[in-house]
Amino acid sequence: MNLIISFILVIICAIIAVPFLKVKWKGVVVFSAIVINVILSGYFAVNSLLGLNYDFLFSGSYITGLIHIKIDALSAWFIIILNLIFITGGFYGLFYMKSYKNMQNKLSIHCIAFILLYGALISVCVIQNSIAFLIAWEILALSAFLTIIFENEKMATIQAGINYLIQSHISIVFLMIGFMWVAHKTGSYDFSAITQYASANNGNASIVLFLCFFVSFAIKAGLVPFHTWLPYAHPAAPSHISGIMSGVIVKIGIYGILRMLLLIKPDFITIGYFILFISIVSGLYGVMLAIIQHNLKKLLAYHSIENIGIIGIGIGIGCVGIGSGNQIIASLGFAGAMLHTLNHALFKSVLFYTAGNVYQATHTLNIEHLGGLIKKMPQTTILFLISAIAICGIPPFNGFISEFLIYTGLYQWLKDAGLFSSITVVVSVLSLVMIGGLAMLCFTKAFGIIFLGNARKTFTHEIKEVSFLQLLPIYTITFLIICIGLFPKLFLTLLYKPVALFTNIDSVSVTPFYGQAFDIMQPISIVMWIFVILIFVVYVVRQLITGKRVSPIQPTWGCGYVAPTSKLQYTASSYVKSYNKIFGMFLINSKKETEIHGIFPDKAHLETHPYDKIEKWLIDNPIRAYKSFMGRFLFLQNGKLQFYLLYGIIFIVSIICVPLFYEKFCQLIDFLKRL
Repeated sequence: MNLIISFILVIICAIIAVPFLKVKWKGVVVFSAIVINVILSGYFAVNSLLGLNYDFLFSGSYITGLIHIKIDALSAWFIIILNLIFITGGFYGLFYMKSYKNMQNKLSIHCIAFILLYGALISVCVIQNSIAFLIAWEILALSAFLTIIFENEKMATIQAGINYLIQSHISIVFLMIGFMWVAHKTGSYDFSAITQYASANNGNASIVLFLCFFVSFAIKAGLVPFHTWLPYAHPAAPSHISGIMSGVIVKIGIYGILRMLLLIKPDFITIGYFILFISIVSGLYGVMLAIIQHNLKKLLAYHSIENIGIIGIGIGIGCVGIGSGNQIIASLGFAGAMLHTLNHALFKSVLFYTAGNVYQATHTLNIEHLGGLIKKMPQTTILFLISAIAICGIPPFNGFISEFLIYTGLYQWLKDAGLFSSITVVVSVLSLVMIGGLAMLCFTKAFGIIFLGNARKTFTHEIKEVSFLQLLPIYTITFLIICIGLFPKLFLTLLYKPVALFTNIDSVSVTPFYGQAFDIMQPISIVMWIFVILIFVVYVVRQLITGKRVSPIQPTWGCGYVAPTSKLQYTASSYVKSYNKIFGMFLINSKKETEIHGIFPDKAHLETHPYDKIEKWLIDNPIRAYKSFMGRFLFLQNGKLQFYLLYGIIFIVSIICVPLFYEKFCQLIDFLKRL
């Protein structure tokens, strides 16, 4: 209990101190507070993963009742992820935000919002009281909003922030409906009341209750079609916030879905197929839109949607496993989903931080303007490349391990599947394969255009690598990415307790964590180590043979490109032209083009703007219809004072007369009844 009070006091002290500090100390104090709280929360998290659960009761108030704090293995797994990303993101932010050191007031607000964001995320993972949970959820939404709109002088940033805020509050509405429903039926705001109500009303009621919570958490997670805030918020935020947003804020939606599965225990077969379907759509749609983006951070944002889809596929498989009584499938599904949650937090934060390095060096994120950065930013290039390989699910990095678990779960499911289940498995496998292939297309485009070839735009300032201290957190995360790829058993062992909450694997004899099924990871580790050793041997042999030889410097091989201007290289759009032709029916890619005339045309111009078709259907078209309807009443707003006075008089008379008319109407009805 004392440690939890200390956790809260550290946050309060940091918030009070920040406005009175000089600029260079604001970030240091906030980062120090984060480090202290990481140690405090990490203590509980590590012990929970080792088998200890913590329960605390705070007195609360007359409205909330007792506030139950619970730290179990599921909370612990997400607290570990939160701590990793906030420590590295906070350290990276200390250097990234130096460019804004003259904005003292903005930095104060940003620092306060940053530590509030951390506190709110940890609180959401442990609170078991509906009203306290809603307060923490609201603080999370507001603090994230403040961190997103740091550069609020830009109209696009404000629009992205407001878009996020509105959708966050739609999420809160669904949460409130779910909590009020349970409180009305049981008279309690404690999370145990959700289980109590769901157990007593097992069937359609529990499914509807789960879907109510699911919509709320799916908005936060960015599952299609609830994803439309995400591609705007990520590019608008500073890069360390983008990394944290993609790494952990969207993951809190995944935590919410998993927590509600534990509490409600709905019809797992029905819910499993539902989550599987929506996740496959998310994975495919996310990566398809990522490929056609011109803005690097927007491209990464759509990949977050894709990876949330992969995590959802794991959860869907896990639910079907529980529903069908197959603990192996359930364990593999949930283990794959949770490990991919960690993996995505790691490689996506690296990708956003390296995108931040690119932005600081070049002042642009437009892929079409970039090129040749490998020569000027070699360390950023290598770090981006490793994470790009990891996100594509290619060995020997971490993305491959979690996707391998999900594939294994699908193959295990296929063994005892009927006709419908077999079709589902085949569709799921093909979807995962397609997601992986399209991700490779997207990242070969991004890496090739940004870092290889020659610069497409003439920059007037010097482009250089960022400082080593700014690269240090990125190296740290990259080290973890490699470790998970090379030592998968270690991290799978940590997942034993979180997965056991869903599958009760203590009671079954064969699990993916022990024995023959667990040894399925052994060949993977061996192959990866052979791959790494082979690379090392080739490097050593090459050094021995050519180490003393002086290598002549030659122009980069141009792959047929010998033209006098770098604009004649492959652009990002031309790289994916064939893809656009095949999948054009699913995408919106508006064009502005100047037609070419004659054999020697004077000027040519082509401009493309990718857009989200679901956003157009679900948001733009309804808003346009609403505006059209409201536009019919614009004549009322004519700017003449006498009309506004008339409206006021009509309103007052209506207030007075409507009850009178209603009373007379009721008397008339009574009179008619007597007749």
